[in-house]
Amino acid sequence: MEWNEGYRVVEAGGYATAHAETEGPCPFCAGEGRRTLDVDGVRRVYRCRCQKVPDRCALFDAVQLPARHAGCTMESFKAELARPTWVAVRRWLDTFRPGGDQLGLVISGEPGRGKTHLMAAAVRELVFRHGVAVRFVEFSHLIAGIREGYDHKVGEARLLGPLVKVPVLAIDELGKGRGSDFESGILDEIVSRRYNAHIGPLVATTNFPLRAPRVRRDHDSLSTNAMPTLAERLGDRVWSRLQEACHFVEAVGEDYRVTRGRA
Repeated sequence: MEWNEGYRVVEAGGYATAHAETEGPCPFCAGEGRRTLDVDGVRRVYRCRCQKVPDRCALFDAVQLPARHAGCTMESFKAELARPTWVAVRRWLDTFRPGGDQLGLVISGEPGRGKTHLMAAAVRELVFRHGVAVRFVEFSHLIAGIREGYDHKVGEARLLGPLVKVPVLAIDELGKGRGSDFESGILDEIVSRRYNAHIGPLVATTNFPLRAPRVRRDHDSLSTNAMPTLAERLGDRVWSRLQEACHFVEAVGEDYRVTRGRA
């Protein structure tokens, strides 16, 4: 069975969830999920291959991908709007090797360029194609959850442990928020602990530019303000680690939300 067959992703309870689709009981295990085989004269019990898709569906549910992104795949992305970005993410996925010395991926760009769609599609492929455990978090929600946990005296190990130990951590809207010392400290802790333990790659999206600041127009005035770069937003320590551990992609093209609205 190919990695992209035998399941469907739907919206349920605010998250994208996956369901295995089968045509009937497995002919090898009759639906029990186990097979008994003789190997070198020794009878052994193995998990049947028919459980591969259900196992990966459970792995996908643990990602906690928001329901809005249930339909995000590499195939459903409007590649004609941002072909270079799609190609860069496709290349990263095609060279991904589970358990290897894999670089992460940071996608930077202005709103509406499909950054989150591509990251959600990459997460989906990592789970179903490679069987990799991933956790998806939106940065401001992450900070709010940790702050609430601290307020309720929840230990740091319980709050940060799952984010540090998961093989692939996907952060949407990296750097979003007030830019407070608390936010910077939390991000530094997560990135540094994953970096030092050599856990696995970080995948992220951000609206902050990678190089020269973009100019943005305030909604309530005609004045313009230069956005800080991602390096300025994250601080030297985190930025240095990300530079060593990640590929960087600049999302290009028009604002898809505006283009869709005109259509």
